[in-house]
Amino acid sequence: MTINEIQEEIVEEFSMFDDWMQRYEYMIELGKSLPLIETQYKTDDNIIKGCQSKVWVHAELENDKLVFTADSDAIITKGIIAILIRTFSHQSPKDIIEADTGFIDEIGLKEHLSPTRANGLVSMIKQLKLYAIAYQTQLN
Repeated sequence: MTINEIQEEIVEEFSMFDDWMQRYEYMIELGKSLPLIETQYKTDDNIIKGCQSKVWVHAELENDKLVFTADSDAIITKGIIAILIRTFSHQSPKDIIEADTGFIDEIGLKEHLSPTRANGLVSMIKQLKLYAIAYQTQLN
């Protein structure tokens, strides 16, 4: 699936819920299905700066596609990074760099997060795109 198709799927899933409590519960469920980072990568180097809670992200290039794993010490944050990893994992670095993240506004995520979590969300997106830029440089 392309990044856009995945984003459309996520928007559709979130539209099935009537209120934000249900959406938070869904995000917590998504967090539980997150491809977990291996313990060896849970280092300070892999912590996303700008997040209130701890979020570790690791990226590897497999067959010219980036594969992300992550973890967080907070359940909502784990759900947020799960959504982003679902969107960007197994995609080419170029596609990740060029991806529009407007779907986040479409599902209303930013406006329903505390200001610190919303900043963390922006930091997570930025970090995933930085990984993509680094790997794209290697591919060129």
